[in-house]
Amino acid sequence: MKLSREVKTAIIVLIGIFLFILGYSYLKSNSLFDKSKTFYAVYSHVGGLQTGTQVSINGLTVGNVTDIKFKDGSGKLLVTLTVQKNFEFSKNSKAELYDTGIIGGKGIQIIPVFDGAPPARSGDTLKTSIRPGITELVQEKLTPLQMKVEGAVSHADSLLINVNDVLDDPTKRELQQSIVGLNQLIRSFQGSAQKLDQLLATNQQELDSSIKNFNTMTANFSELSESLANAGLEETIVNLQQSLNNLNTILSKVEKGEGSLGKLVADDELYNNLSNASKELDLLLQDFRLNPKRYVNVSIFGKKQKEYTLPENDPAEKLDDN
Repeated sequence: MKLSREVKTAIIVLIGIFLFILGYSYLKSNSLFDKSKTFYAVYSHVGGLQTGTQVSINGLTVGNVTDIKFKDGSGKLLVTLTVQKNFEFSKNSKAELYDTGIIGGKGIQIIPVFDGAPPARSGDTLKTSIRPGITELVQEKLTPLQMKVEGAVSHADSLLINVNDVLDDPTKRELQQSIVGLNQLIRSFQGSAQKLDQLLATNQQELDSSIKNFNTMTANFSELSESLANAGLEETIVNLQQSLNNLNTILSKVEKGEGSLGKLVADDELYNNLSNASKELDLLLQDFRLNPKRYVNVSIFGKKQKEYTLPENDPAEKLDDN
């Protein structure tokens, strides 16, 4: 059977239209022969999500995004998802929007829920959530730091303004003079250090000799200490300690009035008797010096001894009065 030119042209046009539809569906990641379920998700912001983006469950690609449009006048966006039928999950499952990489890009993953609720059917609207990306997390962490840095910068500006107010022209001149004086002091220290280095270099031998002598003296002192230790110094110290303890015991008894020495120290009556005896002896010696005839009367030629006459101011009378 011979086909006419018009029929051939019609067949070619139909084939072209079919291929166009097939290519358009392929570009939109839709398959004409694939039966899948359609779900909807509503987001306030999709962050650059595009049609054709893959939809995954637990990391496995199970579909793609087929359409994104405004839902209503509220500005929310309605995203259409196609998911393969070979995986069932609850209608309480979530469609989570997340970042697919560091430099950008958004993807959708379905977080399946198996809670015994009715399974999700084609045409259902799933619950949604947005997982913060790295950029949002960094901004969230850097915002308090940015505020602190801005506050520190403002404080620094205020500090600089106050410093400028304090550092007027006279203060600047005084500060410059202080710096000049400090430089001179540093140069003086440097000169002193150089002289000290020269002195040490000149007297290096003497210093070495002094150090050796000091080492020798230390060694001798060590030997002396060892000799003292071997000579029974410790035993001598113990004996001295015992003697001091005995002396303390004797002094304690004397303070308490025990023993002859204690009674001599603590007995007031004995002290008064000794004091009175000393006074009487003093008066006796004084009377003997003033009136020797009262005690000694020597007659060489056998004359009769004269009777002793008591003087008017007899010291013995004062003693009797006392």
